[in-house]
Parts: sequence; C-alpha cells; structure tokens
Amino acid sequence: MTEIQVQCYSGHTYAERPASFVYQGVVYKVEKVEREWREPGKRYFQVCTEDSKSFELCYDEQKDEWSMA
Repeated sequence: MTEIQVQCYSGHTYAERPASFVYQGVVYKVEKVEREWREPGKRYFQVCTEDSKSFELCYDEQKDEWSMA
C-alpha cells in the first residue's frame, strides 16, 4: 500500500469521509464516496474524484495512517 495525505470530514468521529487527497503529487477532490466498509482496525472508501477517476483509500485506525489500497 502507498501512503497518502488525506483531508477528511470528521464529525463525531475522525475520518468519517475523505474530502480530498494527494497522490503522486496531484491533489484530487472527492466528488462522492461510492462505497465504504470496515475491517478490523481499518476503514475503506471507494471514491470518485471530480475528474471521474476511481480510487480505493484505506484508513488504518491503529497507525493513524491513510494509504492507497
């Protein structure tokens, strides 16, 4: 997995929904979260960006790190 920088919406808990992220030096704005799911200690988000690209992001709750899944 590749570590990335993510700006996310956090309401009552951290990392409720990614809003934008930097991948390979490019800033992508998330237009919509198409799918999200949990696995032990991790949260996954299938997102679609403003330029219609699809990415799968992972937030590791124990390490407090985001990565490209």
